[in-house]
Amino acid sequence: MSDVISAPANVFPCTQCGGELHPDEGQNFLVCPFCESTVYIDKTRVVFHWYLASTLDQPKAQANLARWMGGSATIKDLDKKARLAGSSFEFFPFWVFKSKDKSDNESLWLEPAAAISVSELKNITVPAGDLRKYDESINAQAHAPTIPLPTVMEWLKPRLPADAEISETALVHIPIYTFKYTYKGDSYTAIVEGATGGVFANIFPAKAESPFRIVGGLAAFIFLCLATFPVLGALTGGNGIAIGGGLCIGLGLLSAPFLFALAVWVAAKV
Repeated sequence: MSDVISAPANVFPCTQCGGELHPDEGQNFLVCPFCESTVYIDKTRVVFHWYLASTLDQPKAQANLARWMGGSATIKDLDKKARLAGSSFEFFPFWVFKSKDKSDNESLWLEPAAAISVSELKNITVPAGDLRKYDESINAQAHAPTIPLPTVMEWLKPRLPADAEISETALVHIPIYTFKYTYKGDSYTAIVEGATGGVFANIFPAKAESPFRIVGGLAAFIFLCLATFPVLGALTGGNGIAIGGGLCIGLGLLSAPFLFALAVWVAAKV
């Protein structure tokens, strides 16, 4: 990735070699004739243009989705009860920024370069070692950026630390599979990132939290009551504290398997 470079209208310096680039009217994607770097031109700025190659085909991406559906975050048997309504593949554009503070600490920031329904996708990681020069052969599957770079930089400024500045910027096209599915009459969207296999979704049939909270509250109440036995025993004097402590430990050991079994039963039902 490379620093953002300002340039006069219609003449842009290459971010790699500094050679003059003369794009045609309306041309955004360009290959430097001097060093063959791929660059993206956004009004008066030139940035490197990369893409991530997909390591998954559609069946493997769908298998990743099924594993996620069968995981601990989703409702029980979602992978079996959900119905796939459709899927699509594209290379989605992201503005990728690297910031550096006065202590030379670096941070990476990702912002979508076009509108997307699953905002969680911006939490993906971009492995720098896997970036490739943008290739025109993926044009047909590449989603064109529609959010200008200056706009995104304005969004980013309030989130940057006070002593940090943007040091590098690039446009990166990332492979994604978008899956539409239904569950109990409701429609949902999940995205599988094609380079790492990560699954992202804003809204999905999640496990209900209230049953687990009830079990947790019940366990806390029981052990709080048991903890009062030694205190009451101490107040009675004599062997009261020993008796109270024994009751606390004994009843606690008896309660633990019951509470564990209850938690397992709730997890199996939710």
